[in-house]
Amino acid sequence: MQLKESFAGTLESGDIHVRLMPSPTPGLTIHLESSVACQFGDQIRRVIAETLAELGIDSAEVNATDKGALDCTIRARVTAAAVRATGKDVWAD
Repeated sequence: MQLKESFAGTLESGDIHVRLMPSPTPGLTIHLESSVACQFGDQIRRVIAETLAELGIDSAEVNATDKGALDCTIRARVTAAAVRATGKDVWAD
């Protein structure tokens, strides 16, 4: 799937800023910056990877700056970035 660079989210408390880019190598590369990465970093990365897989994206570079986002917010931001990156509307019938 062809991707273009896209963003979603903010740096406000309780949110996550997600930057999705084409990857020069196969697979997902997830860079995470979070003050709670020691406790929740694996979970945040898992939610990002699962959301992208569900959307059919298996090769991308992701930069995520977390400010305490819940899983549902992470999914929403990753989905929005993916829609912008692919042009594929996942909400259309």
